[in-house]
Amino acid sequence: MPVKASPEDQAVLLELQAIDTKLQQLAHKANSLPELATIAALTAEAEQVRLAGVEENGAVEDAKIELKRVESDVEVVEARIKRDTERLEVSSSVKDVAGLETELAALNKRRSDLEDIQLAVMERLDELEAKASETSSRHDALRARIAETEAARDSALSGINGERDHTSANRSIIVGKLPEDLLALYERQRERYGAGASLLQGGVSKASGVKLNESDMAAIRAAAPDDVVMCPDSNAILVRTAESGI
Repeated sequence: MPVKASPEDQAVLLELQAIDTKLQQLAHKANSLPELATIAALTAEAEQVRLAGVEENGAVEDAKIELKRVESDVEVVEARIKRDTERLEVSSSVKDVAGLETELAALNKRRSDLEDIQLAVMERLDELEAKASETSSRHDALRARIAETEAARDSALSGINGERDHTSANRSIIVGKLPEDLLALYERQRERYGAGASLLQGGVSKASGVKLNESDMAAIRAAAPDDVVMCPDSNAILVRTAESGI
């Protein structure tokens, strides 16, 4: 059975449609905040920096292990040098002295080589630690920027949510004024086609922006004031007023 409603009730649909349009705009605004894109970009960059930091810290730990190994080798060589030096001081055998001197020369050469390696590792470790520290500082700076942007986002969302709550409260008041069958038709058309009601103004449906042809206008003119007619282009309820050009 076709839905019928007074012209006054049908006109209320335009208020409801305006509110629903505003709610859609607020939702789009909330989902399109520039802070969201900024947060996403900063988060991706921070993750890349974090992973670089993990790799750099791993290199630092490897260098520390290598340095400890070289230092241990130096200690072993120095202990052998000390032992051979002490033996040399008390030895009376020419053969033993010659052997100890040869071994000490080799040990001193080995210690010198190890000390060169030790110095090189220490320099490399300093460079790695400086790079890791710089990366850590960069990551901290990115996290701080993310936190600042999130705060700005939350502030913007708070304003949008407040406006949406106010608009939703007004919607509830308007919905309470409408007959159930008319409201159900409006909601169904809005869900299916995006617009539930459209003002007919000067022969143009505002929902579609299309001027109705003469046959459609003739059918609309023939409809009773309480007939609920549909826009042939947008499928929204076509609300007729004194501006409709009928």
